[in-house]
Amino acid sequence: MKIALIGTTSASVIGFRADLIKTLIADGHEVYAFAMDYNLNSRKTVEGLGAIAIDYDLSRTGMNPLNDIINMFKLSKILKKIAPDLVFSYFVKPVIFGTLAAALAGVKRRIGMLEGLGYVFTDHPNGITNKIRILRKVQILLYKSAFPFLERIIFLNPDDPIDLLDKNNLKAKNVSVLGGIGLDLSTYPYSPPDKSPISFIFVGRLLAEKGVYEYIEAAKIVKSKYSNTNFIMLGGLDEGNPGGLSSIELQSLINEGVVIHPGHVSNVQEWLRNSSVFVLPSYYREGVPRSTQEAMAIGRPIITTDMPGCRETVIDGKNGFLVPPWSPQILAEKMLYFIDNPDQIETMGIESYKLAQEKFDAQIVNQRLLNYLNL
Repeated sequence: MKIALIGTTSASVIGFRADLIKTLIADGHEVYAFAMDYNLNSRKTVEGLGAIAIDYDLSRTGMNPLNDIINMFKLSKILKKIAPDLVFSYFVKPVIFGTLAAALAGVKRRIGMLEGLGYVFTDHPNGITNKIRILRKVQILLYKSAFPFLERIIFLNPDDPIDLLDKNNLKAKNVSVLGGIGLDLSTYPYSPPDKSPISFIFVGRLLAEKGVYEYIEAAKIVKSKYSNTNFIMLGGLDEGNPGGLSSIELQSLINEGVVIHPGHVSNVQEWLRNSSVFVLPSYYREGVPRSTQEAMAIGRPIITTDMPGCRETVIDGKNGFLVPPWSPQILAEKMLYFIDNPDQIETMGIESYKLAQEKFDAQIVNQRLLNYLNL
């Protein structure tokens, strides 16, 4: 069977779809992996997985309807030429415009997957702007146009179909909840936590909605009591984003000894292994955060928010703690718990490891996904 996977960046194909591609190829399918930004290296990596790398035009975040319509027709022509039996689109824009392009191309089977509701559906402590309110309405209208052409829509957590479909009266033929997309657990072996000194680690873009400011405020509270505690932040700056931490703010925090910031690194696993507790105080509309799954597989207790997607990674009090969003004081209290009860770092970390084995094994998740794709 010919299967077209339509996503956004080549990094997302490699980072999130590699295990699925390998499974599909092993089952004898012909896989076409669409991305908007292939270069020589990423193309070689994807083709090394056994897929055929296909370039297409997509404005990932822009809201120019004319460009989107033009790109949709271009994509439709590519699909007509390839003539896949199934188009599987993932992420917001591909689910909308990839689905419509596939329908125009006469592709019989079309399935979409939303990995979180994204920025447009993210609520903020001071409410949402008029611009976001309008974008939310536009996105809902676009979903209304695309969903009737989908055989099935897949979500990663149980909150998303309620908040998107039920609350906005959106209809879908079939709805499934996959859970986290999973990991190749053999590449994330358990390792005992490093507790000398105790260190907390945040992995993600340094954005307000990822909880970076709450993490920083909690770090200041904890360090006022235990100054030798380390607070690591892995992830790049995004100063073009209105919620992004600025380079001036970051440098000041580093100079004051509040945080350690090695930047965007390629050896995240090594940093996780050398940490004690993983922290993600996100209020972004996550699917199920990949970085949290990685930390759990390695055996780290988790402190994260009681929010859609994030709450799927923690059984409160067993493998970590759920905290309310926008609550640095409560976040600091949970951090202090681990400092005052260091034995719980390993105890809860083992529970994280067990939970990852149960919920986030890519082989099991991909088999469930294949069932949803009816393959």
